[in-house]
Amino acid sequence: MAVAEVEHPAPAWEQALRQFGARFFEAMPGAITWIMLGAPAWIPIVFKLQGAIFVATLVFLFDVYWVLRAVSVVTGVYSTLSRMERDKKTDWLRLCREDVASGKLDPLEYIHLSVIPTYTEPYHVLERTVQAIVDANYPDELKMIGIITRETDKPGWENVARLRAKFGGRLRGFYHIKDPLEPGIVIGKSAAMNWGGRWMVRVLTEEGYDLSKILVTDLDSDYKVHLQYFAWISWHHVREPLRDYTIWQPVPLFHNNIWEVPMAVRIMSASTSQWQMFLHSRPHRLVAFSSYTCSLDFVRKIGYWDKDVIPEDSRFYWKAFFTFGKLFSVKSVYLPIYGDSPKSRDYASTHTSQYNQIMRWAWGITDVPYVLARFFKHPEIPFWLRLRRFMNLFLNHLNWIFLPVLLMFGASVPLWVSIDFSLTDLGQTLWELSNLLLGVALSSVVFFLYFEIRMLPPKPSSWPLAKRAFVYVQYMAYPMVGLVMSVLPAFEAHTRLLFGRYLEYRVTEKV
Repeated sequence: MAVAEVEHPAPAWEQALRQFGARFFEAMPGAITWIMLGAPAWIPIVFKLQGAIFVATLVFLFDVYWVLRAVSVVTGVYSTLSRMERDKKTDWLRLCREDVASGKLDPLEYIHLSVIPTYTEPYHVLERTVQAIVDANYPDELKMIGIITRETDKPGWENVARLRAKFGGRLRGFYHIKDPLEPGIVIGKSAAMNWGGRWMVRVLTEEGYDLSKILVTDLDSDYKVHLQYFAWISWHHVREPLRDYTIWQPVPLFHNNIWEVPMAVRIMSASTSQWQMFLHSRPHRLVAFSSYTCSLDFVRKIGYWDKDVIPEDSRFYWKAFFTFGKLFSVKSVYLPIYGDSPKSRDYASTHTSQYNQIMRWAWGITDVPYVLARFFKHPEIPFWLRLRRFMNLFLNHLNWIFLPVLLMFGASVPLWVSIDFSLTDLGQTLWELSNLLLGVALSSVVFFLYFEIRMLPPKPSSWPLAKRAFVYVQYMAYPMVGLVMSVLPAFEAHTRLLFGRYLEYRVTEKV
């Protein structure tokens, strides 16, 4: 008779070593951030005049880099915007039907399932989201919706019942997924999607569906899909040779309530959208963000969303990468998906909500220790690919904080802390050149304003002419708003991780 082999726990010293290693990798990004932010001050103090010259020269080179980067971002955003404007005008459902008629391809074999996690969202927000799905230019019998509420959220149940009564008859399926909040989870979107994904796989498998033909969209509760979204994806998905290893990423535009939020929130929404547009022009840097689409079989194979993380989108990306390796990619959907900008019950709460949202996104820095722990465990993935993806991750989070602060203040700090350097012609010359280049780089705000004007919805007709004109002048405040509402929350996220003060998921309030 065979005897089952008993697994013995690792020795205490080995467990302690693992915990130390995990904590070291967690603290490393925050430590590097602090060291680099302080470098313009401590290097001149430690290394005197030579240190000040080194820092000032480095800042000057970074300013040159920033100018080149600004040009690259402007051209990238313009490229994505042009593709979006073209694809929005195309009738993708007609092209799908032409494929079916030709007998060569069948884009209409795909059923679109939108999974919407919700908690505290009012009915009118969910109604708008579901209405956009129902109105999308794709056959009703090929659309399904699954809404996730907490098992104890009775108001959420009532919202789902109302939505099902209003829209259920127009869809192939309308599912209410009740999340029991399993022990050991980090309560938030990722854990909800984990439960919802497993629930939908079980139910749809029992109903006899081919999971590879179900395209699931992880849809935030305040997002509206574009009219052509599902047809666009079906037409491209059927043509993609590696479709079983692909995530489709639309361009997020936070325009649903853009004229109802304060200036700072409006600026942050615009900058977030345009940064995502730039990434769409650089496919190798594109990562799953907020709402995206893939096959339900893809979700099952990578092991669903994680239960114990806050940044659900980026962690989902990395799980897919380490599961599928070089076969995996994120591909651009050149259509917008419309979300809400943070808006709370009052002016102060709205800014707090925006700050917390940015900090939650910056908490994606927790992917650094996650990736490092797996970096050398996957030799089947080419080393250069692992390194490139990791460096994109790490440098993006580091530059988020470091570059703006260095460029705004880095040239001045050596002059403040080194009297010898401040009296040299070289010190004054480098300071003047750095400020000149900084001014050139910041002038790119004009281009971003132009792009934003092309995308923004019409302003309220009740606004007076002066207010309608002044709203564009407000975008010139982007540098200072970015420091307070983007750099600062990201810096807090890094610092929290450095000291082990883990972030709790905070739902962005919807009103």
